[in-house]
Amino acid sequence: MKIAIGADHNGYELKEAIKNHVEQLGHQVEDFGCHQCAETDYPDVAAEVGKSIQKGQNERGILICGTGIGVAITANKLKGIRAALAHDYYSAERAQLSNNAQILTMGAQIIGIEVAKKNVEAYLNVSWEGGSQRKVDKIDQVEINESK
Repeated sequence: MKIAIGADHNGYELKEAIKNHVEQLGHQVEDFGCHQCAETDYPDVAAEVGKSIQKGQNERGILICGTGIGVAITANKLKGIRAALAHDYYSAERAQLSNNAQILTMGAQIIGIEVAKKNVEAYLNVSWEGGSQRKVDKIDQVEINESK
């Protein structure tokens, strides 16, 4: 699978560890930064990761900031993108199985590297099987009906 990854400066170190882990799991990784610990605005990185998924350049994404909240909010503003914040194994797995989330978000100031690695494994090792399709369709309809 081709995975987009990105982080702000708060998530830089965790991103680097997760990027290496994802590659060790046998996936290709496209790194959208940040590429050093210099201050970086998470909306810029989250938007680029989300757009790469919208365009079909990457199948899934992983975004990291201090809490994981800002990158999730930003990515979820992109049409058709579902980003899920998960700080535990079960939620990371359900992000894909229940919600067909294309992006997993995590907070580097909330969880450690080993827990983050397990979350990524849980997220990447399962595939959407359509079990909650009706609910996912309703999520998508919220965008369409927002002006009504």
